[in-house]
Amino acid sequence: MSKLAVRTKMDESSLERLLGLDNSKIGFYAEVKQKIHELEAANLGLRSKSSEFQALFDSIIDGVVVYDNRGLVQHRNHVCQNYFSQQTLSGSSCRELFHPEHKTAPNDCPVERALAGEKIEMSISFQPTEGTGRYFDVTATTIEDSKGEQNRALVFLRDITEKRLQEMQLIQAEKLSSIGVLAAGVAHEINNPLSSVAGYAEALLRRFKEEHSLAEDPRLDDFQKYLQVIVRESYRCKGIIDSLLSFSRKADGAVSNINVNDVINEVLELVRFKSRYDKIEIRTNLQSDLPDVLGDPTGLRQVCMNLLINAHQAISGEGYVEITTGMTKKSMVMIQIKDSGCGISKEAIDQIWDPFFTTKGVGQGTGLGLAVTYNIVKRLGGQISVESQVGKGSKFIVRMPTCQK
Repeated sequence: MSKLAVRTKMDESSLERLLGLDNSKIGFYAEVKQKIHELEAANLGLRSKSSEFQALFDSIIDGVVVYDNRGLVQHRNHVCQNYFSQQTLSGSSCRELFHPEHKTAPNDCPVERALAGEKIEMSISFQPTEGTGRYFDVTATTIEDSKGEQNRALVFLRDITEKRLQEMQLIQAEKLSSIGVLAAGVAHEINNPLSSVAGYAEALLRRFKEEHSLAEDPRLDDFQKYLQVIVRESYRCKGIIDSLLSFSRKADGAVSNINVNDVINEVLELVRFKSRYDKIEIRTNLQSDLPDVLGDPTGLRQVCMNLLINAHQAISGEGYVEITTGMTKKSMVMIQIKDSGCGISKEAIDQIWDPFFTTKGVGQGTGLGLAVTYNIVKRLGGQISVESQVGKGSKFIVRMPTCQK
């Protein structure tokens, strides 16, 4: 019995040591276990909030990038990944996106200014190695650190390429509208004296026909020829003014049957003076029996004008521009404008349709002519393509669907 009692007493002692009753550890472990449960619940809540914030972050239609206090990328959403896949990789410097040409951040770096506590709004253009160039509005704000020592920068990038293109097209339309108002006034002032000149010249020609004595006078042998030139050139001036009015008239969006040869002849009247001044020969080969196309006359005039002006600007010195119309194998009306200019490099030829892309010097072009031309042709249901070789000129081909009878 005594041995059994001793064993029982030893077991209770061992149990006390095992449970920690001798130094009150059981309460401590209970508190730790409670804290662990609380931390697990808090961690679950944080993961839920993190997923929620990530979903909100990715649902923003603008590009969003967070830079740390050293100007390095911490986070980005999927929009930035689409537009700036390499420039906004985690750990990349703000230099990669905003100032790749400068080793140190210039004064206009939006990230550096945001880290300094400023709110920045600016625009940037981005031309990737491959693909279409874009324009972005940039807004950079400060994410303040609780101690004010390690601020971060929150950057929003909004794609405004289409907006800029529409704005430039609107500006161009307003310019044409202003030209139209000016041309209408000039036409009125010029047409009146031109009518008088042509009228009196025609009256003199009638006198030559009615009074045989005048026609037989050897001193007046050249008069009829001179008068015919005056009448012809007077009506030619009137035709130029009418073409200018037609070209500058603001488009109303209405479509009608268009004879492309008539449109080309109208535009040629406006550029012939430049051809003579620049010693550029204009060659025409217009098929006479072309069917009409259905479209916006003002838009098609702008297409032809843009392509002809580009052809002229590609030629340095003497050269030629050749305009050809005809039918394609797929029964589409074709307008082909070929020049003997400098040509387009292989690197640039895929980018010439991009808005704001230009190979011309500063102040010589906005890079919108061919972008606007491309959009107009597509809007009218047509196609446009280019063939070019450096030093051997370029050939632009516009194909338009014919009117369905």
